[in-house]
Amino acid sequence: MIKVLLADDEVLVRVGVRAILAAAPDIEVVAEAGNGREALELARTHRPDVALLDIRMPLLDGLSAAAELRRAAPDVAVVMLTTFSEDGYIIRALDGGASGFLLKSGDPYELMAAIRAVHGGAAFLSPQIAHRVIQQVSGGRMSRQSAAKERIAVLTPREREVLALVGAGLSNAEIGGRLFLVEGTVKAYVSAVLGRLEVKNRVQAAVLAYEAGLVPRD
Repeated sequence: MIKVLLADDEVLVRVGVRAILAAAPDIEVVAEAGNGREALELARTHRPDVALLDIRMPLLDGLSAAAELRRAAPDVAVVMLTTFSEDGYIIRALDGGASGFLLKSGDPYELMAAIRAVHGGAAFLSPQIAHRVIQQVSGGRMSRQSAAKERIAVLTPREREVLALVGAGLSNAEIGGRLFLVEGTVKAYVSAVLGRLEVKNRVQAAVLAYEAGLVPRD
């Protein structure tokens, strides 16, 4: 089972999300929080696999909670769930180490897909969010591509292969199947790539892979 921590200050939202996830046989909500501070305390107690955090919450907002959680428990994947899609929120969430960003207005199946994706080591963005990110990446593409190519020059050929597949959105298991590697080896490669590129998470690595031309623009 994928253990999920759900944090949202609106009770009705938590009830709705829990009902959606109850339909998934492989996902279990193990704790609920009404604010970011409580979410951090429950994360230490329940050790979830995935933390689903609202952005606007009292005491500690979801963005700050995500950053603290990633420092305290880096194995917990963070997905932001919000009604707000402003670019500033997206950038802060990704810089804070979130692996997923969903809009509450999205398809319920996106929620399940996102939880499974980040638990498998991949990243997940709502289509609307992905479009915004691509637009930002596309701006000033030539200069960004040159800088990105310089950054990935430190990688070995195998690490570049792994980075390209991360950029294509594949999970560790999928990358392993593509490159004929065991999942533990893939995880080690991904960690090495993130460290050598000095990026915080797979989303930032995927953007860098896109900028460097390792991932087709379509």
